[in-house]
Amino acid sequence: MAFRERVKVMDADDIRRAVRRIAHEIVERNHGVEDVVLVGLRTRGVPLAERLAAAIAEFEGVRVPVGSLDIGLYRDDIQTQQLRARIGPSDVPADIEGRTVVLVDDVLFTGRSVRAALDALTDFGRPGQIQLAVLVDRGHRQLPIRADYVGKNIPTALYEKVEVLLAETDGEDEVRIVRPEGEV
Repeated sequence: MAFRERVKVMDADDIRRAVRRIAHEIVERNHGVEDVVLVGLRTRGVPLAERLAAAIAEFEGVRVPVGSLDIGLYRDDIQTQQLRARIGPSDVPADIEGRTVVLVDDVLFTGRSVRAALDALTDFGRPGQIQLAVLVDRGHRQLPIRADYVGKNIPTALYEKVEVLLAETDGEDEVRIVRPEGEV
């Protein structure tokens, strides 16, 4: 499918502001960060989790532990998806038992990735609470999953894609909606 139109919906400053706001909301909701662990979903959730931890450290003076989670083997569409050599390691802080784990991802769409992340996370222990932070919520849920922290709600059509570009993975910070050829 050829994509013809790319519409920027967030620039680097918008992303920076959204991350700082989410960081403040995490601290406020949890009355500090004493028992908080951030776990980013590979690929772009990991640098977002690192950015959240850096923002929290800046205004709270405490470095929140950050981990990464690869959900490839937990997806419910694994039979239809080609398993490529891109499944990476998960690195979750050893002690999540009873703690508040904030899963961090770039885009919330159907909710299936988050469902897979919940399954994967339980292999590392039993958190006291799991919260979800996303940079973009584009709607179209197929499962009853809702983010606790959202950088920006971006209503989309099903045929559109939301691309999140981050400096750590893509060399620049930007969020854009991409429309395929022939769609209005």
